[in-house]
Amino acid sequence: MSNDLLLAIAGLIPLLLSLSVHEYAHGWSARRLGDDTAERLGRLTLNPIAHIDVFGTLLLPLFLALSHSPFMFGWAKPVPINPARFRRDVRMSTGMALTAGAGPGSNVVLAVLSTLAFALLGRYAPELFVTYPSVRLLLVEMIGINVLLALFNLIPVPPLDGSRIVDAFIPTRLRPQWEAFTRLAPFLLIGVMIFGGRLISGPSRLVFSLLQRLVDAIVGT
Repeated sequence: MSNDLLLAIAGLIPLLLSLSVHEYAHGWSARRLGDDTAERLGRLTLNPIAHIDVFGTLLLPLFLALSHSPFMFGWAKPVPINPARFRRDVRMSTGMALTAGAGPGSNVVLAVLSTLAFALLGRYAPELFVTYPSVRLLLVEMIGINVLLALFNLIPVPPLDGSRIVDAFIPTRLRPQWEAFTRLAPFLLIGVMIFGGRLISGPSRLVFSLLQRLVDAIVGT
């Protein structure tokens, strides 16, 4: 097995972890709102095997890694959400927005925690990065992948999470235009797949800059 393939397979680890947490967050938030669908189907778990989509979780990221693409991306099997099972005190639209936002929100949390771990190790145990460079690589990958997953999923094109958030809060007077927009979702999604990296390049640079400031503040540079 070539070194490139080994590195590509190793690079799937942070993506698998991040996607598993993302999908778990959807199911966990739905469960908190009264919907136990994900739990009953065995999807309320951090076990990556339960969430793997062969193409989106394995084949596409592996292809991107082998082609040395700067934009690592993938997806897992969506966790099923049934808004009809939300508690009576939860509006369906609000519940759908909360469960949708939980996925990108979990990636933000992972990115921040990985940044804190990177910074604290850099300050108090910098020799660890020299002895175990894979630890540094894993944390850097976790930061990058989670920032990109959070921003990409917030793009308001169905079936991405951002579309469910917009759908919950869009004013009634704008709903006809929104529904006309969503009917183009298959074509728009193709465009997002092709140009998604460019769409989020500006926001991602801003987020990385903020996280770098956090690292500098902790490390003391």
